[in-house]
Formats: sequence, C-alpha cells, structure tokens
Amino acid sequence: MDTKDTKHSIEVCFSPALYGLHHNPESVVVVIDVLRATTAICTAFINGATEIIPVGNTEEARLYKQKGFLVAAERDGNTLDFADLGNSPFNFTPEIVANKSIVYSTTNGTQAINMASGAHKVLVAAFLNLSAICNLLAAEKRSVVLFCAGWKNKFSLEDSLLAGAIAEKLIASGTFKTECDSAHAAMDLWSLAQSNVLDYVEKAAQRHRLRSKQLDDVLEYCFSVDITEIVPVVAGNKVVI
Repeated sequence: MDTKDTKHSIEVCFSPALYGLHHNPESVVVVIDVLRATTAICTAFINGATEIIPVGNTEEARLYKQKGFLVAAERDGNTLDFADLGNSPFNFTPEIVANKSIVYSTTNGTQAINMASGAHKVLVAAFLNLSAICNLLAAEKRSVVLFCAGWKNKFSLEDSLLAGAIAEKLIASGTFKTECDSAHAAMDLWSLAQSNVLDYVEKAAQRHRLRSKQLDDVLEYCFSVDITEIVPVVAGNKVVI
C-alpha cells in the first residue's frame, strides 16, 4: 500500500494487451468502456439492478441463460441470439432490470473487468459517474490504474478521453502524480476534447461502428457527466454497489 506521506501514482493502460505491464495487486484498477459496457453497467445500477455477473465468453453466458438468468450479451455490437438484452444502456430500463441479477458478456468491457480481478479493488467508470469515481479513488489512498477496455486489444479514443478526465481531476486534487506517458497523453487528449466531446468523438472508430449499425442513439447519453454517484465495484465474480 502507498505510504501516507507520498502522492499516489496514476497509470493509464490503453489496451488489454498491455495490462500485464500495468498490473499491480496493490493498486485500484478503474475499468473504462464508454461505448458502451461500463456506461450500461452504471445505468443498470441506476435503474435498480442488484448485481451484474461479467462473463468473458458466449458459452458461459448461454449456460447462465439456460439456468434462468437475465442475460445481456453482444459481440461486435450485435445482440446474441440467446440473449435477453444487448449492450445499449437504453436496454437497461427499470422495468427490465430492477431487483434483478444480470449476466453480462461484451466484446471488450467484461473481459477487461475479469482481467483486472487480481487488483486490490476494481471499479467501473463512465462519464456518468466521473466525479464519484474520483472521490472514491481519493479516499482509497492507493495507486490507480485506469484500464481502457479498447476495441479487441486496440486503442480506443473514447476510453482514453475518460481516462484523461479522471487523471486530470485526481492530479488537480494534489494527492496524485504521474510519471506515465500514457497518462499524460490521455490528459492531453482530454484537454483537446472537453470543450465539445461529442464533436471530438466524431472521429472515433467506435462511433462509426455504432452509426453503421444504427446503434448511435446512445452517444449523447454516454458522454453525459455526473448524472449518478453510484460506483460499481467488483466483489468476487460479481459487480455490485
């Protein structure tokens, strides 16, 4: 654990392929998948879900479905044929998810959550809970790894923007520092984007993937800042609040 008198470090991991270089069992890891997994997870809890079970592969998700669980599962943005829900935050309405346990499997986000499970604590971040995440990280008094889920191990612009926004807030608090080039890069990207994020992410590959599938109705919502104080946290094989 970090000592009391030192500033806590911040690192940004831009891809699951790089996570082994950043993993520290004493750090708090923040998983980021803005479009759309971590935004959907936050939304599910906002609307009354009791827990989310992240699973990495479709076979496991299918087995949970056969056991009677509510299953949200997608690959490449497409809802899987056996699933009840896809990956849009708008699927997770109170009528569907309130008081429910949800099994969740996505292209990128749930794999990142499971990869990070060996850390001291794993949190789930979206723009929706930006300030709440930063407040909790400040209270933890530990080093932080901001883990961008990316796209199939590739760099993701939107995830990096949120990593930059979190890093900027933490450093501004005076109790964090960074010597990580990827953290500086993420903050530089955020400084370019923050005045008009929706305009900036027009260039993002995932934005175009969603548009091509007519799934981009969630875009404005996914970049809405501080609409909840809920911070989902990994506990065992589940995400809870």
